[in-house]
Amino acid sequence: MIDAKAVLLDIEGVLHVAGVPVPGGAAAVNALQEAGVPFRCVSNTTRRSRASLAARLRELGYEIPEAFIFTPALAAVREIEQRGGGRCFLLATGDVHADFSAAGIPLGADGARFVVVGDAGDDFTYESMNRALRLLLGGAAFIALEKDRYWRGAADFMLSAGPYVAALEYAAGTGAHLVGKPSKAFFTLALDDMGVAPEEAVMIGDDIATDIGGAKDAGMQAVLVRTGKYREEAVQNAKVAPDAIIDSMAALGEMVGLR
Repeated sequence: MIDAKAVLLDIEGVLHVAGVPVPGGAAAVNALQEAGVPFRCVSNTTRRSRASLAARLRELGYEIPEAFIFTPALAAVREIEQRGGGRCFLLATGDVHADFSAAGIPLGADGARFVVVGDAGDDFTYESMNRALRLLLGGAAFIALEKDRYWRGAADFMLSAGPYVAALEYAAGTGAHLVGKPSKAFFTLALDDMGVAPEEAVMIGDDIATDIGGAKDAGMQAVLVRTGKYREEAVQNAKVAPDAIIDSMAALGEMVGLR
């Protein structure tokens, strides 16, 4: 049994898998809300803005307020603002650009002070990667929204942003500043929003490295679910161990004793 005061939830792989809700997931979230247990969603999703992610969750049966959702884009905006702002070359797909525009950060390659890389999918092209490389060689700061190796799509496992970030780091000879999971600062954003200390919270995720490893490094407890990208081999070979493993979000109430 895990003793915790608050909960952090991953989204992709935990609440749904490739757009299909995890059975019992919505009921588990409703139970948290009815019990008055603080929770926030911390997702490495970089294809959707915060607003569209909340809307997508509603379509899947989850009534989670937009303000409860924390994404790498929000952390990147804060990082850019702390560095004095400036134009950003955003290499990502979907509508994640909306979170940058809403914060008043101009987007585009010309004169960009920052190169921000997320999951760009088919927009990872030779041309777009070269554009990012030239900006980095010219002195632009490098920010990685996430560095996940892969994720579980509708068909099978798919490359995430990590391999492309690594390629640019190698080519440009510079390291990227990671703002998403497993960055401790990213978890702290959500924890501070709830007003709880790391040791009072538990992270529920499907990635042994970014979810479980990141949470443990941040001082939290961590529970791994056997949905999403879960692979027994990855767990056995990992350098970190979860505090517990459950079949899915449906078993959350049985494993986590909330106080």
